[in-house]
Amino acid sequence: MARAVTGEELDPILIQVTIPLPIGMIYAAFTEPAQMVGWLAAKAEVEPTVGGRYEVTFPGPPAFASRGRILQLTPDVDLDFSWEAPPAFADLMNEPAPRTHVYVRLQESPEGIDVTLEHAGWGSGDRWEEARSWHFHLWDERLAALKDYLLKAAYG
Repeated sequence: MARAVTGEELDPILIQVTIPLPIGMIYAAFTEPAQMVGWLAAKAEVEPTVGGRYEVTFPGPPAFASRGRILQLTPDVDLDFSWEAPPAFADLMNEPAPRTHVYVRLQESPEGIDVTLEHAGWGSGDRWEEARSWHFHLWDERLAALKDYLLKAAYG
């Protein structure tokens, strides 16, 4: 997703977790609302097509909804969606349109499936650094929850 570059932008958030389960099961955890509520959010609405909705509601704190759109989608390979930030960063990140996006790629590795999440599009400055730090912790926590959720679903 192209957008104007102003000054030095912060590096994307890049987090990876390896999950020893079938790729289809992992991909479904990102695209099927019933699966997404098990690890990501309290509520999810997904239209799995380019341009479709990718909306997740978090119970908090802080409670918020990210009403994104799917920018790219290749079943069992990758997913890219626009991201709306929580209220504390909404004026920075959501106006006039979502300024960041989240790209998830699944790739086979000897230990299972590598799930790589990249949250990109950060600006520069103190508020951007604060927003990036907050989102890093969110995604780090959520990907750990994804692995736990899927392993429990597969093995009990």
